[in-house]
This record gives sequence, structure tokens and C-alpha cells, in this order.
Amino acid sequence: MFNHMSVLKNHFMWDVRMDATNSPNLIHERRWIILGIMSLSLVIVMLNNVTLNVALPELSKDLQADNTDLQWIVDSYALIFGGTLLVMGALGDRFGRKRALQLGLILLGLASSAAAFYADSSSDVILARATMGFGAALVMPATLSIVIVVFPKEERGKAIGIWTMMAGIGAPIGLLLGGWAVENYDWQMVFLINIPIILLALVLGLIFVPNSKDSQRTPLDPVGAILSIAALGTILYAIIEAPALGWTSSEILVIGGTGLILTYLFIQWEKKFKYPMLPIKFFKFNGFSLGLIAIMMASFVMFSFMFTQMLHFQLVRDHSALEAAIRFLPLPLGLMPAAANSDKLVAKFGSNNVISVGLLLMTIAMAVFTTVEIDSEYIRLASIFLLLGFGMGLTLAPATTVVMDSIPFDKAGVGSATNDASREIGGALGIAIGGSVLNEYYQRNMIIPEGLDLGPVPLESFPAAMKIGGDLLSNGNQLGLVLIENAQYAFMEGMIASATVMGVIAIINAILVKLFMPNKIISNTEEE
Repeated sequence: MFNHMSVLKNHFMWDVRMDATNSPNLIHERRWIILGIMSLSLVIVMLNNVTLNVALPELSKDLQADNTDLQWIVDSYALIFGGTLLVMGALGDRFGRKRALQLGLILLGLASSAAAFYADSSSDVILARATMGFGAALVMPATLSIVIVVFPKEERGKAIGIWTMMAGIGAPIGLLLGGWAVENYDWQMVFLINIPIILLALVLGLIFVPNSKDSQRTPLDPVGAILSIAALGTILYAIIEAPALGWTSSEILVIGGTGLILTYLFIQWEKKFKYPMLPIKFFKFNGFSLGLIAIMMASFVMFSFMFTQMLHFQLVRDHSALEAAIRFLPLPLGLMPAAANSDKLVAKFGSNNVISVGLLLMTIAMAVFTTVEIDSEYIRLASIFLLLGFGMGLTLAPATTVVMDSIPFDKAGVGSATNDASREIGGALGIAIGGSVLNEYYQRNMIIPEGLDLGPVPLESFPAAMKIGGDLLSNGNQLGLVLIENAQYAFMEGMIASATVMGVIAIINAILVKLFMPNKIISNTEEE
């Protein structure tokens, strides 16, 4: 009892000191425990990005959800999460990062519980997912900014490497948990999984995590907040909807153009406002700008590749959702050691060299993937996943450190949110563009067997072609087998084209980082 009271007393004293001084020179004695709690909280956010994807067929049957409903069940989380990140990061800076973290976890827990126990329509699930997006937007910036606060400069690279590692493995973990839940239980279990993890993170955070905030008590920027939500939300909506509506459709051009105009207005407002939510001068630092671009493009490649490979494993290789998710494991196995130890490589070779090598490894992984065929052994795919994960670790961890070292200490929350927003936009672009390229090349290469009059459906949709082929086979029509083989070939061609685009993007990014990113960043997060 005495020891417990002592812990709470020390925790309270630390809160008071941090709120009163916000001094970056104070080092929390339990910083590694705090990093573990931040990592746990971060995984909750990242796994919810993808966990529900594998449950969509079950949701469709149980709630009679159509394709539009299913799309919004997935996208409502990503849209609200990405659109409100900057505002939530700024609120954490102003009112306390621990408070933002705790409130976000509570929202995630309540929304998960409501979806699991009370949702009986697709609208209920969409509302729950949107609420979870708000919670996630509070949690994710808070985790990184708290890590920045409690670690001294000499340990910060290592801590950020571990944080990045956990962010990178969150999506594969989400696929595994989602596949396990659906195969063994039902779609409600996908939400129920969250609750014990969130409760654990809440209790540990309450005991061990200090509160910190902007010591200058900078006034809020409500106009900037509204403009940032409108700009980010509109851009993300356009990216998400573009594959379905067409990249050159009038609706997407209008929505995308509106997003760009709102972004311009946001930038102009932040330039002239005395207390901007996101000081635009940060983007003048090559480390900050190129770090964000590196994070965005690495996320582009990772999420695009994961999206296409989930389809590949399930529809071409006929694996279940759980079996497909298991085959992603080499990616985090490569990412974890690379991210956790990247600080040592940065100290020896410099940030720009390590990040550019990471992007080069990602390029090589995509180049190797272009040699994959339908009957290629899994060992080749596993090697590609491992190499891609290693490149991701060497890219994301140092780039995140560069971004956070380029901004003042008091702006850790909004800096973290900017970093997180670049991940979200990159991931959304990766899925949208990667999926569009795949679909375009699928349609170019898809051939309907002579004698089958099936209309345009098999040409437009690979899953539909596989289902139609299977139905034909079950009725004794051998042309179904030809249709399946043609669809698989066309899909592989599309997948290789998509990987080629990813490889080109990664190598261009590697060259930019090598030439223009500083070798060493002089930290602005604390007085040297």
C-alpha cells in the first residue's frame, strides 16, 4: 500500500513539474515503462485501421450492408482520423497530452463497446467507426509527443525507433486479429478485442504517464483548426472516392480542387496569424519537409502493397483471411530490428544516408516482386516481405526522428500530428493509386473465354470474375476454369504494374532524401 501511494505521489509531483515548467531537461525515471504504454496505445490505433477489413463479408450478411455501406464502415474511421489529426495534436499541446491520450482511449473503448453490443445496422457501425476515428486522432499524436517529452536527446532516436516499430507492426497485427476473430467468432469480436487492451492502456497510463503541455499557453487557433479539418478531410475524401468514381470524374476534380483551395487558405491564414496552430516556417527546414515526404511515400508503398497482397493471397492463392494475414509476418520481422536499431546507423552514417538506403531496399523489394508468378513459391514472397520490412524500418524511424527534431519542444503534439497525417495521406494514396493501377491493368489484360456472354462484370471486377468462374465450375461448365485462369493472369499483371509504380516512387524519394536532406539534424526540441 505504501509503495503504491509512493508511486502515485511521485506521479503527481511529476505532473505538477511538467505542467509548471514543461522543461525538456527533466528526464522521467520511468521513461521506458512509459514508452511501453505509448507503444500499446499506438498499436490500438494502428490495428483498428485494418482489423475490420477482413470482417466485411460477415457484416454484409449480418447487417444487409451494400457496397456503399461497407466502404463507409472502413473509410469513416480513416477520414475522421486523418482529417482531425492536426487539431487533436494542437489541443494536446494546449491542454495536456496525457489528457488527450486518456480521452482518446475512452472514446475508442466506448465506441468499440457500442458497436459490439448494440449495433444492429450499418449506420450504427459507421457512427461507431467515426467516433473511433476521433479517439484515434487524440491518441496517436499524444503517444509520440509524450515520448519526445520524457526521453533525453541522446536516447530519443532509440525511443522513436521503437515507437515507429510498433506503428509498423500494428497493421499486420490487426490483420491477424481480425482474421482470427472472424474465423473463430463473429464480426462483433473484432470490436470486443479492443476493450481489454484499451482498459490496460488506460490504467497504466493513469499511473505512470506524466502530463505535459505547451508552457507558453499559446492561444487557440479556431480558424486554422476549421480550415485544417476541412482541407485534410476533403483531400482524403477525394483520394478514397477516386478509384470508384474515376480520377478524372467531375466530382473528384471538384472535391480535389476544393481541398487544394482549402489547403492554400489554411497556409495563408497560418502565415499571418500571430499564434498559428502549425507554423508554416517549419516547412522551410529540409529535414522537416523531406522527412514528411519520406514518411508519406514509405506509407504509400507499405499500404498499397499490403492491400494488393491481401487480395493476392485470398483470391489467387485461395487462403482464408487468417492464413493470408499469417503470410504477412515476415514484414514486421524485418521492420522491428531495423527500426529499433536505426539510431545506431544514423549516428554512424547520417540520417539522409540511412533513410535513402531504406527507400532503396523498398525499391529492390518491388523490383524482385515483378518476377513473381502465379505458381511462385511462398519463400520468394516471404523474402520480399522481409526486405520491404527492413527498408520500412530504416526509413520511417529516422525520418520520424528528423521531423520531430526539426520543431520546437512546445509544438511536439502538432509536430507529431503532422507526422501522423503524412502517414495517413500516404497510406490512403497508396491504396487508392495502387488499387487503380491494379484495376486498370487487370481490365487491359482480362480476356473473357469465347462462348461466355457474361456482360462487363468479370472485366471490371477480379473478385466477381473468380466468383462467376467458381459458379460455372460447380455447374459442370469447364469454361469457368478458363475464366478463373484468365482472371488470375490479368490480376497478376495488374499487381506487377502496381508494384512497378511503388518502386519508381520509392527510388525517386531515395534520390531526393540523399541529395537534399541534411546529414545531421540540429535538434530544435530543446536548447543545446
